Amino acid sequence: MKAFISFLLLAAGLAFAQSPRMDTLVSPEVHSDQRVTFRVRATNATEVSLSGDWMRPEAKQTMTHDEQWVWSATVWPLEPGLAIYAFTIDGVTTPDPVNPRIKLRARTSASLVEVSGRSPELWEARDVPHGKVEVNWEKSPVTGDTRAYYVYTPPGYDPGAWKRYPVLYLLHGNNDTASGWTDVGKANFILDNLIAEKKALPMIIVMPWGHAVPYVGPQSNNTAMVERYLIEEVMPQVEKKYRVIRGREGRAIVGLSMGGGHALHIGLSHLDRFSAVAAFSSAVPANFPSRFKTVLDDPTGTNKKLKLLWIGCGRQDSAFERNQKLSELLTAHKIRNTFHSTEGLHNFAIWRRYLVEVAPMLFRNEAQ
Repeated sequence: MKAFISFLLLAAGLAFAQSPRMDTLVSPEVHSDQRVTFRVRATNATEVSLSGDWMRPEAKQTMTHDEQWVWSATVWPLEPGLAIYAFTIDGVTTPDPVNPRIKLRARTSASLVEVSGRSPELWEARDVPHGKVEVNWEKSPVTGDTRAYYVYTPPGYDPGAWKRYPVLYLLHGNNDTASGWTDVGKANFILDNLIAEKKALPMIIVMPWGHAVPYVGPQSNNTAMVERYLIEEVMPQVEKKYRVIRGREGRAIVGLSMGGGHALHIGLSHLDRFSAVAAFSSAVPANFPSRFKTVLDDPTGTNKKLKLLWIGCGRQDSAFERNQKLSELLTAHKIRNTFHSTEGLHNFAIWRRYLVEVAPMLFRNEAQ
């Protein structure tokens, strides 16, 4: 018996010795004034830097180390909400090794830091009725793979009831996944809170994956493939499975960055299917005047079909001028549109606010 106990103690000791030692380093550390300190342990590294979506693209902040080779940097107060960041250690970009909150992308990954505001924001989880987010995996004949689209159903949604809901097709940006709008954009909490405050109508949100061709490779055909995937596959599947309004009056399409370009292209190409289009910090479809000549040359017909055409962009965003000129082109052709200019860069800090602005405008005249 004594030998058996000794064996157990030895085995436990070996197991403990083989387990990796827990790193007690704190990173990120969010301060009460919304400044954030980032830390990473990189022994004998020669250069370490921090990048974040609150910076301009390709910008990096140099980090310095102490005697224990802990590199650190503190950044100015960040916008409330989730922000995306990564470290570059001697030329290799990596997520934060001690932060379990990971942002997956179409290629590579990064880390997430959450900063609370001085008052509860509409994208934070509040004590209100919550909807559900369901992941739908389907084999796609268009793309040739098995892929998922996410669906938010509002509080009180009953698949067996008579009530039908309008549907918002919400598209993500370049190098993101179908979960981007829920993982970082918090679209589900935004709608929960807006519905609870009676600022937005209950709606279903469909969030497909916007990379329809392999991400590592030519992307010139991606928009056309996404258009086919959405129109031929996702929409029919959604209308078969969920209790959605099936006419154009009950459909809207909205996207950010690359997804904003997709929303403009798909929405304006299919005004028989969508009654509202919005683009956040958008990639503007190439050859817009010639590609959408029919839309531009018939302002009466276009305005009659479109309840909302909304374009938003931050003034510090490199896409600002393109978005502004698009709005000016539409206005010159007497196409009603809203150009929403704000302070901000190309990140979810601004896109969450834009969804808060746009969601209450949708489907206001649609019978429930």
